[in-house]
Amino acid sequence: MTTTLSTPVDHPSTDHRGPVTGRERALAPDLIRGAMLLLIGLANSANFAFAGQPGVESTPHGFERILNFLKLTFVDARAYPVFAVMFGYGLVQLARRQQTSGATPSAVRRILVKRNAWLIAFGVAHATLLYFGDFLGAYGVVGIVCALVLLNRGDKFHRIVLALWAFMALETLFIAAKAVASIVSSSGPAHSLTNSPNPSLAATSYFGSLVDRLHEYPLHMASVLPFIIIVWLGIWAARKQLLENPGAHKTLLTRVAAVCLGITFVGGLPLALIGAGWMHVDQAAVDSASLLSHVSGMFGGPGYVALFGLIVARIRKQSLPVRAISALGQRSLSGYLFQSVSWMILLAPFTLDLRFGSTAYTAALVAIGVWLGSVIGAYAMSRRSYRGPAETLLRRLVY
Repeated sequence: MTTTLSTPVDHPSTDHRGPVTGRERALAPDLIRGAMLLLIGLANSANFAFAGQPGVESTPHGFERILNFLKLTFVDARAYPVFAVMFGYGLVQLARRQQTSGATPSAVRRILVKRNAWLIAFGVAHATLLYFGDFLGAYGVVGIVCALVLLNRGDKFHRIVLALWAFMALETLFIAAKAVASIVSSSGPAHSLTNSPNPSLAATSYFGSLVDRLHEYPLHMASVLPFIIIVWLGIWAARKQLLENPGAHKTLLTRVAAVCLGITFVGGLPLALIGAGWMHVDQAAVDSASLLSHVSGMFGGPGYVALFGLIVARIRKQSLPVRAISALGQRSLSGYLFQSVSWMILLAPFTLDLRFGSTAYTAALVAIGVWLGSVIGAYAMSRRSYRGPAETLLRRLVY
């Protein structure tokens, strides 16, 4: 048995309604997206700067040790799950707005499928022209599956995702135990954390990088499709409207933030200590710590979302920084693509190639500078009631 997302209001049946208006937006989702683009930038700019992943100094010295530690604890494999949660949340918000305006269930599905099909097209273009590590295409595929299979299910069905996350928490504890045992029993030659090279990021010509991206993107896209479990959790949260009124859900948000951020930060700690050069272990232990960091990183999605929900619950008056970061969140698609253009111009070997001195410093400074520039640009757009170039194009294609 299936249920609709909410009780339809008394509107005449229509094919669909247009995009969301500014007054309909909730603060928390926009603030989360805008702020977390900084972490996305810190991760991706480092990949460009080091021409590989995870984008850290292999032989860190001085402050580079701290940069490696912070990146591996709070950023790597911990930022993209936030956007996966918010993507699922946004699917429900979009469907609910269409439904409450009187759109038929088939019209809602048609709009969602069309929108996500265009996201796939955006993703293919982004991955081909700019950066192989694109997530838009995977979002599009997962979004179509969710529109056809998950969105109109009942509450009992959606509780399955909570059971899946409980299982993943137990799995993470098991992987953590194995990692600790591997570290304790480490006896071979010490291995530092090294970057796995990505040919497209090291290519000395744009055409060469494009050819390499065509080979790298399909594998990358296939590797991130399982994040549908993270998107599904966002769907569950949106059905409960946790972020529209976070003050009414403080207890739940506090528990989620404490548990999930605890798992993700502690899970990233062994690899962060190795990456900082503060712990020396053999290759097997490095591999175990890397697996633990990756698996525990999923919990950064709900953890960071819950944390920002609690922050928004305490905001009584929106300051200029909050409004500006939220403006970027409203234009997160444009902000995301702007970052990739920036990395290509600033860090690629065949453009400005600004990798000088300490690559770790350069990557961090470039990421912060580009993010601040996107915040200022988004706020200027909001003052002129301009949605953003990518959002405008997507809406025209969909609606």
